Amino acid sequence: MQFNKELDARGLNCPLPILKTKKALAEMLTGQVLHVIATDPGSVRDFQAFAKQTGNELLSHEARDKEFEYYIKRK
Repeated sequence: MQFNKELDARGLNCPLPILKTKKALAEMLTGQVLHVIATDPGSVRDFQAFAKQTGNELLSHEARDKEFEYYIKRK
């Protein structure tokens, strides 16, 4: 999937991946896509809730080898 910006949140625990994602999205334009890589297993639930609460669209999420990838489209 194509994206405009990437955020490496590996090694960070809740709530840091979400906080860094929020900051990164604030610097982006409407419709742009942020790719986030995280290692916190709780981030799956956190990113789903974050998307619902903020209106940003969680395009996809995937777990691979203890890493979690997210693609979030800025509202």
